[in-house]
This record gives sequence, C-alpha cells and structure tokens, in this order.
Amino acid sequence: MKVTIVGAGNVGATCADVISYRGIASEVVLLDIKEGFAEGKALDIMQCATNTGFNTKVSGVTNDYSKTAGSDVVVITSGIPRKPGMTREELIGINAGIVKTVAENVLKYSPNTIIVVVSNPMDTMTYLALKATGLPKNRIIGMGGALDSSRFRTYLSLALDKPANDISAMVIGGHGDTTMIPLTRLASYNGIPVSQFLSEEVLQKVAADTMVGGATLTGLLGTSAWYAPGASVAYLVDSILNDQKKMIACSVFVEGEYGQNDICIGVPCIIGKNGIEEIVDINLNDQEKALFAKSADAVRNMNDALKSILV
Repeated sequence: MKVTIVGAGNVGATCADVISYRGIASEVVLLDIKEGFAEGKALDIMQCATNTGFNTKVSGVTNDYSKTAGSDVVVITSGIPRKPGMTREELIGINAGIVKTVAENVLKYSPNTIIVVVSNPMDTMTYLALKATGLPKNRIIGMGGALDSSRFRTYLSLALDKPANDISAMVIGGHGDTTMIPLTRLASYNGIPVSQFLSEEVLQKVAADTMVGGATLTGLLGTSAWYAPGASVAYLVDSILNDQKKMIACSVFVEGEYGQNDICIGVPCIIGKNGIEEIVDINLNDQEKALFAKSADAVRNMNDALKSILV
C-alpha cells in the first residue's frame, strides 16, 4: 500500500515517520516544493529503519507528482502553518490556492486515491478539495476531528489522572478555536461517564482547554504543533488502508446529516477502505444541537471566501 504526503514540513514528516515506524504502508512518498527538503526528510526517516525495525520504503521528491503515481491515500499538509496570535481562518486566502493545485495534481497520477486534508482552515480546505476535484464525498476526508478528540482525551486524562487510552471521548463541529464541540456529556472512562468523577466546572475547563489546544501549542512553540497532528493523520490512514472500520470524528461533506447541507464539518464517521463508509448519527441534546448549528454557520461563512477560487 502506498501513501503520498504532500508537504514535508513538521506535520508531514511526522506523519511519514509514524506510518513507517508502525508499518501502516509499504511505501511512503514525501513531496515538497522546496528543493531537496523532502529528500532529506525521507533519508533521515529511512536511516531509523535498522534501529526501529521497520521495512517501509520512504522516498522524497521535489515537486514531481509522477513519483506519487498509484497512491492509495494522499495526505495534503501543504500550506503555511499558524503563527502566534493567528487563527486558522486567517490562512484561507494563502492555503486555498495551494490545496486546490495539489489536489488536482495528485489525481492526475492517482485517480482512485482517497485524499486526507490537513491544511488549515481544515473544514474549508476539505470543502475546496471536494468541489475542485468533483470526487465522491467518501474520498475527501478532513482530519481535524481525530486531532481534536485526541487532545480532548488527553485533557480528560490529566483531569482524571487516568490513562488516556482508557478514555472514550469525541469532538465534533468545525476544526476551529470557537467552533469545535467537545462532547463532555458522552465522554467515558472504561464505560463509566466521566461526569461521575469530574465536576461540571472541571469538565467545562477541559472543554475550554481542548478548544484552544492548538492555539496553546502555537503560543508555546511559536508555530503549529506537529507530533499529535502527524500521529492523528497516521491513525486515520491506518483505518483506511487496513479497513479497520474505526469510528473517527472527521470533516466530511454533509447532505442533511445533523440538519446541515453543503458544508464539510466534523461528525462521527466509520473509516475503512472506501474512506468515509458511514456517517454515524448520535443523539445530541438540544444544547449540543444548538452549538452544532452555530458551528456550521461559522464554517459556511468561511466557505464564502472560496467563491472566486471555485469559479
């Protein structure tokens, strides 16, 4: 199985490293526009093989899409990262043209691929990739919910002082500091609602910390995070390539689901060899429905900026 990652920066390279280390794919191609950059990252990863025991072939290319031919999954991380004080939404004008060009180029050589979008603002870039390519909606997936849910589980783990892998929790809605919806009501620790262990005040703080999880790291690092985003992409790719049918919150085109139409937004999805295989309908309460509608409105407003690009 072959995976191409477009953009060999921190997120792309981390994704390639995790996919290789875990043996998720037999071949990974890193592509970047900066001369020698992807080649160097790929060589560095390959030199880990004898010490970590993986057999994945990793190669890097400079802007040569022919080397990506036959990719089962293409991950788009290209675009500029966030700087301190910058919102994901502020990246739209710069990253839209990049994502559109990349999506069109990869399909020339991998017409049957599934595209995973990471570039921000992620919901809007996912919508752009879908509209620009004309692919069926199951083959265009925005990664954001997988990352947001991972951060949610981490903050719950810290609050509970329990292992994150024993915690089930999900974030839906837009992948933005004000649009994501951590579902505290449904979060559980080994099947027991976390509300039995944590006060409402603590749960609200966990939710608030989750929503600004990316901005917090940007402030600390001076740029966007990369370890958790890269690992979240690899987790999603693993479910696709190995047909694992995992339920993962992903940004996907909705046509009536959750009362919304004509946007890409984070909802629970079954992820398998066909990409988005099912959108799972969970029973939201009235408050959660209102938050989701508000989130959808914000995402839809951002999509308006794409009109000139999609003409």
